[in-house]
Order: sequence, then structure tokens, then C-alpha cells
Amino acid sequence: MNVLGIETSCDETGVAVYDTATGLRAHALYSQVALHAEYGGVVPELASRDHVRKLLPLVRKTLADAGMSVSDLDGVAYTAGPGLVGALLVGAGVARALAWALDVPAIGVHHMEGHLLAPLLEEDPAQGRPEPPFVALLVSGGHTQLVHVEAIGRYRLLGETLDDAAGEAFDKTAKMMGLPYPGGPQLAALAERGRPGAFRFSRPMTDRPGLDFSFSGLKTQVLLAWKDSDQEDDTRADIARGFEDAVVETLAIKCGRALDATGCDTLVVAGGVGANTRLRARLQAMAAERGGRASFPRPAFCTDNGAMIAFAGALRLQAGQHDDASVKVAPRWDMASLQSVGG
Repeated sequence: MNVLGIETSCDETGVAVYDTATGLRAHALYSQVALHAEYGGVVPELASRDHVRKLLPLVRKTLADAGMSVSDLDGVAYTAGPGLVGALLVGAGVARALAWALDVPAIGVHHMEGHLLAPLLEEDPAQGRPEPPFVALLVSGGHTQLVHVEAIGRYRLLGETLDDAAGEAFDKTAKMMGLPYPGGPQLAALAERGRPGAFRFSRPMTDRPGLDFSFSGLKTQVLLAWKDSDQEDDTRADIARGFEDAVVETLAIKCGRALDATGCDTLVVAGGVGANTRLRARLQAMAAERGGRASFPRPAFCTDNGAMIAFAGALRLQAGQHDDASVKVAPRWDMASLQSVGG
């Protein structure tokens, strides 16, 4: 079954084709970072208009890269939420129109389920694909959640951020220290030059039971340290390293608690912050110490992309699930409300 996946939830236009028999056939991604950089953040109206300009050319390119035409498609999957409503409607409208014209089924995919399943998208040569039950850490600019995955489509929220998501805290901290947009990757790169232990910040909410997160206080600590420092380049790198270490260790502690609470030995990690090399190394080491494993998508599939939507949609379409012909999106959407794959 060849499924076209379309992702337009925010500021990246992603398209992919996934074959349920052979795997990922092609994918393409266009990022709007340069468009939004002068504003210091995403402008929803500009994002929607850019999706309109870029989506159809990307569909054509992806099909050409896969050696396919539209008539070879057996289904269409698109991000239906959560996300920016205007951006979501662009992808949903194109997907529904294409499915109607081809007389093939279409399905709206939950954006975070796409991220959650991204580590299963490609086979791990050494360990194979992780199988439920497992614990998933979804960590991005908009979300920081721990989820018990009992089966595909059956999710139980264990804990989430009470304020800033981890990626949001990276971006805001970078902006406070004068780094250019988007700040998170810039801060992580700067931290590579920082001295470990030169600045030590708290590991928020790890001194009490529970699996929720909070990063706003950590951000404030960094701001105070930055204002009291000499603000030289080396100091900026040291503060960046201290901040990154605090976030990574906090996430590792909470992930260990989640594995204990569920009795699982497998952790999957997805979302933009999942590309952070220090976080990947720390969680892999933590899982190995427990006799388990930590699985990640390749870095290109940590950020928003069409491949994860094509894969998640293919699983549901293959199970016989599909939506009606109306164009519907859900800017807010509880993942616990999703239907289980396979009943």
C-alpha cells in the first residue's frame, strides 16, 4: 500500500511516500526558518501562505523521487492537528482533494502520534523496531510529555510540562543570551564549547515524586546567571552547557521513573529536542544501565516531517481506518482520544 503523507502543522512543509511492503520510498521537506527569522518566531498567516506556495511542488518532487505518479497512490495521510489552524487547513485541503480525485481513502493523523511512531519508521539494523509496550518521551518546542504506549493507538499520559516545553525553554534561553533565531540548535551548538560544571543549575521537579516537568524556573536561573556574568563568549558557552546539562539530566531522571512506573524496559524518544546529541547519549546510557534500550528516529525525522505522517497514516489505513470526505482539522486534540489500531 503506497501512502502519501503531508505535514503542514506549523512552519515546515513535509511530504513523503511510504510503502507498507518496502518502507519509505521518498521524502522532501521545506523549512520556513528564513521566512520567520526577521520576526523572531512563527507568523501564522505567513506560514499558511508559504504552505500554499510550496506544497504542490513538493508533492510532485516526492512522487518523482519515488518513481511514481499520483495514480500509484493507494491512500493519503495528512496532519489534522494539533497545530496552527490555517497551516493545517492547507495540508488537509490538498490531501482531501487528492484523495477524492483518485478515489482512495484518506486519514487525518495526530501530529504527536506521528512523532511518537517516528522511531518505528525505519528498521534498526542491530535491534529491530521497538514493539509496544514501551515508554515514549515526546520532547519538542511545543510538547514535553511522557506517554505509556500500551499498543499502537492506545496511549496513557504519564506526565507533561506544566509551563514551557523543553524545546521552548531552549529557544527562549538562547534569545535571552542574544543568539539568533531559531535559538535552540544554536544554544546546543554553543554548549559543545562550554565547560561542564562551570555553571550548575537545578534539575526542576526531580526532588519530589511525579512525572511532570517545569522549565520556566530553570530559564529564570539562567537569565540571572547571564545578567550577573561578564557576558563574554566563553561565559555564554559555559552557561549554555550548564543549561543543557540541567535539561538533559532532568529528562533522564523522569524517563527512568516512567520506566519504573510502567515496568517497561524500552524508551522511545521523538520530537525536535530528540536530535540533541547529549540527550541521545545520556538516555541511551541510562537505558543500557537498566538492561533495556532507547530508540530514536534519525535526526532528520526528529523535527516535523512528512515521513512520520505517511507512516502513521499507513498503519491506520492498512487497519481499515479512514475519514469521511469533509475537510476537518483539530488545532487542539487529545491523543488519548485516538482509536486503537487493530481494535
